[in-house]
Amino acid sequence: MITDIRLPESEESLPGTGVNYSQGLLQWISSVDHKQIGLLYLLMALFYLLVGGAMALLMRWQLIVPDSHFLGPDTYNQLFTMHGTTMIFFVLTPAILGFSVYLTPLMIGANETAFPRLNAFSFWIAFFGGLLLYFSFLAGGAPNTGWFNYAPLNQTQYSQTSGVDYYCIGLLLAGIGTVSTAANLIVTIISLRTPGMSYKHLPIFVWMVFINSFLILAAFPSLNAGLSMLLIDRQLNGHFFNTNSGGSALLWQHLFWLFGHPEVYILVLPPFGILSEVFQVFSRKPIFGYPFVVGSGMAIALLAFGVWVHHMFATGMGNTMNSFFAASSMLIGIPTGVKIFNWLGTMYGGSIRFTTAMLFATAFLVEFTIGGLSGVSFAIVPIDWQLTDTYYVVAHLHYVFLGGSLFGLFSGLFYWFPKMTGRMMDERLGKWFFWLFTIGFNLTFLVQHILGVIGMPRRVHTYPNIPGYGSLNLISTLGALLMGISMVVFMYLLYKTLKRGNPAPDNPWDGYTLEWLTSSPPALKNFTLLPPVLSFRPLHELNHPQVGDKKNAEDDDENGIK
Repeated sequence: MITDIRLPESEESLPGTGVNYSQGLLQWISSVDHKQIGLLYLLMALFYLLVGGAMALLMRWQLIVPDSHFLGPDTYNQLFTMHGTTMIFFVLTPAILGFSVYLTPLMIGANETAFPRLNAFSFWIAFFGGLLLYFSFLAGGAPNTGWFNYAPLNQTQYSQTSGVDYYCIGLLLAGIGTVSTAANLIVTIISLRTPGMSYKHLPIFVWMVFINSFLILAAFPSLNAGLSMLLIDRQLNGHFFNTNSGGSALLWQHLFWLFGHPEVYILVLPPFGILSEVFQVFSRKPIFGYPFVVGSGMAIALLAFGVWVHHMFATGMGNTMNSFFAASSMLIGIPTGVKIFNWLGTMYGGSIRFTTAMLFATAFLVEFTIGGLSGVSFAIVPIDWQLTDTYYVVAHLHYVFLGGSLFGLFSGLFYWFPKMTGRMMDERLGKWFFWLFTIGFNLTFLVQHILGVIGMPRRVHTYPNIPGYGSLNLISTLGALLMGISMVVFMYLLYKTLKRGNPAPDNPWDGYTLEWLTSSPPALKNFTLLPPVLSFRPLHELNHPQVGDKKNAEDDDENGIK
């Protein structure tokens, strides 16, 4: 047994959350430490979450009553476009990369990523991509064509301001950063695992990051190619998407959704990994069916590239094409459902502790299942034709991205916050935030399913006084306001914790993976010595030696690991 697994480090070497060091802010700007870069990603995501959330509140206030004139149509369209673009590319994506960059080396027993300078470059180019996108507000107007930026609206005859150009350049820079990070994570996981950590012993979060990184490398080139072609159309009079000059507006949709639907799984696979860690730690059981959790993640990544056309069923591609992609869209629900049953199996019979992290993980099961079931309904072509341009799609999208990705990320934040900051969060305030956010979320988006079924179109800045529209939109807006209040509670919780939170022990949750072996927060050098890795729960064997090899063998047998 290893009793002393770290050499003492001076306090100045701890990359915590403050700037009270001799170098001050410069230490963060010039850092190549994966932990500081991970925190920078998370801070960037938090900033844009507040900005994107503020835009959503303005839009919901515009829709609180029929025939509202709070926002003009062009202002609404700009906010609508920037809200969607911000939440997907500058909130969820950097938050996922932040967790991945921070935790992957720690969980595999490495001291750094494979390419530390590339890691820093990836963050800063994505950061400046976001700033450039928002500079469009000062350069004649933000993009107003929707976050999907469909042709022909993205052509100069319809969008004469430079907003779409800033959209292209900003997302290209962010995409370059994302692809670079993915390549870095793949090399790190392959080459820097601690001796003895075979692939069958990888933590599930690391497995999901590994799979997700290949998904990013395969999906983002399609988006980057489309953005480059659009810039050529707008700046050099190209004809890729200009139908008046022989181009194809549908070509943009194919390129965008060939990226866009794998992007759904890019944004949800790492949260799947987070939840797998949270469920087993707070259920005090190893994950149920480890090989099936990993295998279903691989299946999702492969099937993700066979479903993009279900976003285009209404474009008239014919029954053969529609039937193929309808079948594949139904098929991808199977590996996703497998994970739900794995998590339920993990909870079953466990000694569950309902911390804030576990509450968000449990709520995820409900919210994401609702989003998944509504998604399967779009695989039925006649239903898709009826509902595709209605608020039913808005409800589905938010149950997947917020009820899925964001709930998973909040669960991970509450789980790893003590490790990242050295401070314990106030569980009472955390639960207040959870309940306010969850109730507000469901009030906002559950009724939008009904709005879509009764025919309210999406992408509109106002609506007539049709029976049901006004009352359901009022409920939706009140729910959004409650979510806004919950974010005020969350910001106060962060401030209180960082200012005077209780010091966190190294392993407050009795976690299973190697990051809990380090100090809280980890020292500049993550590890000096490491215990032998005998399973995907190496710290459990170290902390509970009385369980011994017998229990470890039983766990492996239960999970089908040979």
